[in-house]
Amino acid sequence: MGMNQDNRLLIETRGLKKYFHPSGRQFWKKAGIVKAVDDVSLEIRTGETLGLVGESGCGKSTLAKLIMGLEKPTAGEILFAGTNIHTYTKENWREFRNKVQIIFQDPYASLNPRRTAGKTVGEPFYIRRKNLSKEEINNHIDRMLQVVGLGAEHRDRYPHEFSGGQRQRIGIARAISVQPELVIADEPVSALDVSIQAQILNLLKDLQDEFHLTYLFVSHNLGVVRHMSDRVAVMYLGRIVETGTNEEIFQAPRHPYTRLLLSAILETQTKKWEKRSGSPGALKSGTHLNMCRFYPRCPIAEERCLQVEPILLQVNDGHAVACHFGMK
Repeated sequence: MGMNQDNRLLIETRGLKKYFHPSGRQFWKKAGIVKAVDDVSLEIRTGETLGLVGESGCGKSTLAKLIMGLEKPTAGEILFAGTNIHTYTKENWREFRNKVQIIFQDPYASLNPRRTAGKTVGEPFYIRRKNLSKEEINNHIDRMLQVVGLGAEHRDRYPHEFSGGQRQRIGIARAISVQPELVIADEPVSALDVSIQAQILNLLKDLQDEFHLTYLFVSHNLGVVRHMSDRVAVMYLGRIVETGTNEEIFQAPRHPYTRLLLSAILETQTKKWEKRSGSPGALKSGTHLNMCRFYPRCPIAEERCLQVEPILLQVNDGHAVACHFGMK
């Protein structure tokens, strides 16, 4: 995997919350609050890949936006290299924007159709680095295109002239062109053909080694997360329910939800799982305030799960689980 020797704490979230009031509700009707991110504390160390996994709608992308500073938290802190990002000055924010970059899910939607590949990759330099000559910027653009597997001949082409995989390579080149420390990959291969996915994942791994990148890899696909991650955090309805090393999560999962996700990819669902696993939105209403949010789908739930929501506790060094029965 991508671990290097530095291993210092790059990102830390403490008790992070993001609540939304659903739009479209009339003011006289009592609107329930959507707890997209609910008390999330995470750590990402320099040089590692943290895989953030969970079903659609569990809050993964909202958490990624919070870490990027694109959303303001309802409560809690986000620390980048030890400093709370919400105490930043304008100048600090400018630096932070270079240090944290994102690769989007849909490469076509995230590229400007009226901008060539070269202009897209070189955009940060045209905007911010006025002291570079045009020739220096073009040389840098060509190098970035080269490291993602494209050539100088692609510089003057527009997004519609590329395949999906090539467009994602341009998106990756744009993200790494400013030499960021953290790259947030938000479902970076889910919109691509399966035959292209492995190429893009291997490219991301190679770039991590070459440019000493740290990744937050967001995906609903456990197979992809297993291939990419050093550590994994499993998210369910706004909460982290299990964290651990790649090996611990995939070989000795403790939380029933993690096991459910794994059984789905292995296609070995037992009748017990099929009977209990309802829809993921079963608890979105916000009723049953103290119950475990996985209770309606859990095959091992008991009375105490209905009365006390479990908190994330260490099972052993680096492996934590939020389940009353996960410590066994």
